[in-house]
Amino acid sequence: MSDPIKTDVLIIGAGPCGLFAVFELGLLDMKCHLVDILDKVGGQCAELYPEKPIYDIPGIPKCSAQGLVDSLMEQIKPFGAQFHLGEMVEEIERIGDPMFRVKTDAGNVFETKVVVIAAGGGSFQPKRPPIAGIEAYEAKSVHYAVRKMEQFRGKRILVAGGGDSALDWTLNLAPLASHLTLLHRRSEFRAAPDSVNKMMALVGEGKVDLVLGQATSLEGADGQITAVNVKRNDGSVFHIACDALLPFFGLTMKLGPVANWGLRLDEDLIPVDTGTFETSERGIFAIGDINTYPGKLKLILSGFHEGALMSQKAHRYVYPDKKLTFQYTTSSTSLQKKLGVN
Repeated sequence: MSDPIKTDVLIIGAGPCGLFAVFELGLLDMKCHLVDILDKVGGQCAELYPEKPIYDIPGIPKCSAQGLVDSLMEQIKPFGAQFHLGEMVEEIERIGDPMFRVKTDAGNVFETKVVVIAAGGGSFQPKRPPIAGIEAYEAKSVHYAVRKMEQFRGKRILVAGGGDSALDWTLNLAPLASHLTLLHRRSEFRAAPDSVNKMMALVGEGKVDLVLGQATSLEGADGQITAVNVKRNDGSVFHIACDALLPFFGLTMKLGPVANWGLRLDEDLIPVDTGTFETSERGIFAIGDINTYPGKLKLILSGFHEGALMSQKAHRYVYPDKKLTFQYTTSSTSLQKKLGVN
C-alpha cells in the first residue's frame, strides 16, 4: 500500500460536472484530487462525442463537447487540482467523521474529508451489434464513437441506429462523406423530432440513403470493412458498400464498484438530498447523471447547479469551525484574487 494522498475533497469522475465542482470547491479554499477510469478528462463528452455540438450551456450558444471540457480545464487552472487517470475507485472506508480512506485499482490510497461522486452513469460501454466477427473490425473501420470527424471525410459511411446519436452523426457526417447510408430496423425513430425532420430532408434531397433492416454480416479483410450485408424488412438481402460502420445502439451503463460502497441506491442511481446533494452517507455527495431526486433532469447545466450547492455543505466538513460567508465573484476581491483576475 502506498502512502496516503491527503486532500480536502476527492472527486470520482472527471467529466464536466466533476470539473466544475473543482471550481466551486476551489472558491471556498478546498483542494481537490480527481480519479477517473478513462485515460483523459472530460468523461463521455471527451470519450464518446468530442466534436458533437452542445447548445444548452448558459451563455454559450454553441460549443463542441471537447471545447466545453477545454474551457472548464482553463477555468479551474487557478485551483491546482490533481488528476489520477486510468484508475478506478474500488473501496471507500470511513475512518473518521469526517474522514474517508479511498483505494483505487492502481494502488493509490487517498485520505479525504469529503467524497464527491460525479461518475456519470458509472462505467459505460457501447452496445455491440449481434454480428459475427465484428470484433476484428473494431477501432479500425467499425467505430462506436466519433472522436475526429475528419477521419471520415470522403468515405462511404454506414450509420446504424435510430436514436439521437445515430441521427446526430448522420446530420454531422453527411457533408463530409462521399456517401452516407442510415440503417434502422423500422421507420419510427427515437431521436428528437427536429433531427428526424432534418434527416428526412437530406433523404429527400438524395444526400442520405435510408434503409430499413438489420445488418447480418460484414465483408472485408485485415480490419477494413468493405461492405455490410443487410436483411431488409421484406426479407430481401441488401449489400451496402462502405468504408466505415458506425453502430449507435446505446450504452450499457454499469455501476461497478459504486454498488459496493454502502450507499442507498434506487435502480442503479444514488438518491440525494436536493438542498446539499449529499447521499445517505454523511460526507459523500453525488452530482450529475449518477444521482436521482424528484424532478431530476440529466443535463450538464443541472450538474453544475448541483456542484455549487454541494460545495456549500462540503465546506462544513472541511472547515467545521469556519463560518462561510456567501460572496459573488463579480464583487468579491478575495475571490477575484483566487482566480487571478485582479
